Amino acid sequence: MGEGKLKLCVFGTFNAGKSSFVQALDPHTRHIEANCPGGTTTVALDFGRVRIGERMVYLFGTPGQERYEFVRQILARGMDGAIIIVDSTAAPDDMTRKLLAWLKDQGVPVVLMLNKCDLPGSSPSRFAHEIGDAAVHLISAKNGENVHEALSSFVGTIVG
Repeated sequence: MGEGKLKLCVFGTFNAGKSSFVQALDPHTRHIEANCPGGTTTVALDFGRVRIGERMVYLFGTPGQERYEFVRQILARGMDGAIIIVDSTAAPDDMTRKLLAWLKDQGVPVVLMLNKCDLPGSSPSRFAHEIGDAAVHLISAKNGENVHEALSSFVGTIVG
């Protein structure tokens, strides 16, 4: 993406907290959504940017429904790293497993952000067997808890 710039894509299932994560980092984020049962959902992307040290980080949040796989493929082109947002109040799911395997095959740095750790029913430990060698951070995207620290830590591991 150029010297001093990073393109990071944010992946995860529907309602994992991808939009909240991007919004917690950039309050001026751009968001394309549609109404759905239970509220709204991202249908194209979230876009945000944040400066981490000397680097400008561009965040591309992807839609979480299976039917938007083609959008995830397009947004992932040229990414320097991938963030998977996981709802720690839900059980591990096939989409998260597929995303993790696909991203590892892409050869880009990957981090898991276990979200909603502040909510009742959160159980980050249930993901231990899914993680493998991926870095993990416990966050709450809705209230911003540990979001900046987790992103800064991940950016520090990316050589680019």
